[in-house]
Amino acid sequence: MPGKKVHTIADLVREFGVTARTIRFYEAEGMLTPERQGQQRLYHPRDRVRLTLILRGKRLGFTLAEIREIIDLYHADPGELGQLQYFLDKIQERRADLEQKRRDIELTLKELEEVDQTCRQRLSELAHAGSQEAAE
Repeated sequence: MPGKKVHTIADLVREFGVTARTIRFYEAEGMLTPERQGQQRLYHPRDRVRLTLILRGKRLGFTLAEIREIIDLYHADPGELGQLQYFLDKIQERRADLEQKRRDIELTLKELEEVDQTCRQRLSELAHAGSQEAAE
C-alpha cells in the first residue's frame, strides 16, 4: 500500500483522545471498516476522516443515526450536495433546539432569582420579628 498511510487503533486513540473501546464500538456499528491483518486492525485515511466526522457530530449533539446518515449521504445520490444540504438542515434543527433550551434556562434562572429574593426577604422579616420578640 505505497502512499497510503494506515493507522493502528493505538494511533487513533492517541490522536483523538478516545478509548479503543469507543473506536471498536463505531466499528461494530459499521461506521468504521478497518482492514484486518490477523488480530491487528489497520485504519485507512477514510476511517480517520469518518472518525473525525463522528466525533465532531457527537460534540455538536447529533445522534449516531444522524451522523451515520450524514456520512452515508456522501456516497449516495446526489452525493456531497445532498450530504451538505442534509447537514445544514440538521444544523438548523440543532440550533433551534439549543436556542429553545437557552430561553428555558434564562426563564428558570429568572424564576430562581425571584424565589431567592422572596425567601431572603421573608427570612429577614422572620429574623427581625424574632429579635423584636426577644427584646420584649
